Amino acid sequence: MDKDFGGKSMSNRYAVILAAGIGSRMKSKLYKVLHRVCDKPMVQHVIDQLKPLNLNDTITVVGYGAESVKEQLQDQTNYVIQEKQLGTGHAVQMAASYLENKRGTTLVVCGDTPLLTSETLQQLMAHHEKEQAHVTVLTAILNDSSGYGRIVRNSQGEVEKIVEDKDASEEEKLIKEINTGVYCFDNELLFNALKRITNDNAQGEYYLPDVLTIAKEDNYKVMAYSTDNFEETLGVNDRVALAQAEKIMQKRINEVHMRNGVTIIDPENTYIGSDVQIAQDVIIEPGSKITGNTVINSFAHIGLNSEIDNSVIGEYSVIKQSVVVNSTVGDHVHVGPFAHIRPDSELKNHVKIGNFVEVKKSVIDEHSKASHLTYLGDAELGKNVNIGCGTITVNYDGAKKHKTVIEDDAFIGCNSNLVAPVTIKKGAYVAAGSTITKDVPEKALSIARARQENKEGYVEKLNRHKK
Repeated sequence: MDKDFGGKSMSNRYAVILAAGIGSRMKSKLYKVLHRVCDKPMVQHVIDQLKPLNLNDTITVVGYGAESVKEQLQDQTNYVIQEKQLGTGHAVQMAASYLENKRGTTLVVCGDTPLLTSETLQQLMAHHEKEQAHVTVLTAILNDSSGYGRIVRNSQGEVEKIVEDKDASEEEKLIKEINTGVYCFDNELLFNALKRITNDNAQGEYYLPDVLTIAKEDNYKVMAYSTDNFEETLGVNDRVALAQAEKIMQKRINEVHMRNGVTIIDPENTYIGSDVQIAQDVIIEPGSKITGNTVINSFAHIGLNSEIDNSVIGEYSVIKQSVVVNSTVGDHVHVGPFAHIRPDSELKNHVKIGNFVEVKKSVIDEHSKASHLTYLGDAELGKNVNIGCGTITVNYDGAKKHKTVIEDDAFIGCNSNLVAPVTIKKGAYVAAGSTITKDVPEKALSIARARQENKEGYVEKLNRHKK
């Protein structure tokens, strides 16, 4: 084997993500690496942490469920298929069509390790390149190392080999330093060595750690970089580990926000996605779930048990026990309690949406309010509009959706039905209990209800009839 590996052109960096495992222990029809941790598939977390490493190429090894992984990751990576699950060494070998004969450093990570951080991966690669190593393995020290591959060192403290738990001797099983399954390789050495590994082991698989043994036999430099944060390397193989990863990441995310000036009253019962942005002096009460690409601006207050997804919340706004999805909430807006702001809605500054109000695909301009028990769908409200209790924009005719326009300063009385398409002009009034089917002129009063009629003595006649 050419002994020039590792000494040249170390500026090129590649990554191989192992994501072909079926994940039978998950007991799920969902592909293993697509199970979510803090509102994001595990493999997406891995991809996101690789992005700051300035890689020349990323290859994801997929197998069962390949199409669903591709649908999630799209063009963030290249793909190769491992049709038969013959071990980690065989999986990496599938990437030969992209990487074989290239020079540089190849990072190998697993798609079920969502807690890995770019900082740790950067440190691993920097150590590998600084030491001009041919192989570097990320390790950790565990008091209970059962189930993990053990790092076997020689008398000089160098990595001699990695022994899988099922193949370890009784003496080797006492070793506390374990293999995390994350490696840096000289790329040329990696793909040459993969041609020489065998499946002569308890599992009958081609083990990636056997590359280290081959490298040692050929007198290449094999190093280890030990992380003091084993939690980062946690591999998720079942629902128990999935819950553990969720808890760890939840704590990590919440601590970052709190150190940046966000008040989270009960961090253990507050769920924030990894892509959420929260400004200083925001207050978040227990039971809240904030996900997607949500942005929450300064001094906003997110009340108990609120759910916000892919939305913008303006400064000084209050979301109280409500749901906001794919919408924009302006400054000084009050939503809730028990309101539902559905997708494609925009609440501009100083709007009030009260209890049991539903807003869908609507724009509500400044200082307008719907204080209770109202449905506003496919509507456009101007400024200073008052929507009375029980108002409904009747937007659906059974085939198509239609738009309701309510212009500035209009007043809609309680229990009104606005049958779209319809426009309530500026300053107009709609009397309580009306069903409006025609446009209402500017500053007009529209009454659309039957005239009241009282029938004297009717109850006495009714009671006699019952007898």
